[in-house]
Amino acid sequence: MDLSQVIVLAILQGLTEFLPISSSAHLILVPKLVGWTDQGLGFDVAVHLGTLTAVVAYFWADLTKLAHSWWHSLRSGRETSESRLAWGVLLGTVPVGLGGLLLRSLGAEDALRSPMIIAGATIGFGLLLWWADWRGKQHRFEESLGWREILFIGFAQALALIPGTSRSGITLTAGLALGLQRKSAARFSFLLSIPVIVLAGLLTGVEAWQGKEVVDWTALTVGTVVAAISAYLCIHYFLRLLEQLGLMPFVLYRLALGAVLLVLFR
Repeated sequence: MDLSQVIVLAILQGLTEFLPISSSAHLILVPKLVGWTDQGLGFDVAVHLGTLTAVVAYFWADLTKLAHSWWHSLRSGRETSESRLAWGVLLGTVPVGLGGLLLRSLGAEDALRSPMIIAGATIGFGLLLWWADWRGKQHRFEESLGWREILFIGFAQALALIPGTSRSGITLTAGLALGLQRKSAARFSFLLSIPVIVLAGLLTGVEAWQGKEVVDWTALTVGTVVAAISAYLCIHYFLRLLEQLGLMPFVLYRLALGAVLLVLFR
């Protein structure tokens, strides 16, 4: 990989992991469109580590409180709103973990990487995001979520195993449909991303290790740093601008991207 490819893919990962426009779709399609060779599993691990570093750093104070409350609930058996939220993040991760294992056991992952599937998911789930943003009451905070509602968001997150869906987009959609405020839905989506990124990074890392892939340490280091910086800035400005801009710019982008894919790959 040359430096320009490393930087472009790392920025893409950092931005699209948290914007509701699908990181997997962009990382599949951009190399295809420009004729780049596959970046390799090791690079995927590196950029996932970068985005994980960014979200943990940004929410460090919140994560510290959640971890403390979660541990206290284990020892005392008494729950608080923060401990319930911490348990909710763990519970909401279970469906996507099981779904990922199921897809892998069926060998269905490559079939889902079709440009037509990506285009359909990009457009369809983009429209669903618009509907949820338009119809959602937006009067609740993430701490008010019940267990069934958390599982609903968790099962929605599992749909992001389909490239083009967008993990952040579908969890935002589910949160808004349940009446969460935009910023609360986004915050819960970001918290849910932490265990998912850890699981994805570990799984990809095991595959890279088993495949004895040649390691380009320069590319991996640059990719990790660039992905971390772009992801941190993305989280910061997305949360600041969400209330002002809403989600319509991302919906329009998804519709335009889906239309382009339909034309290019029909």
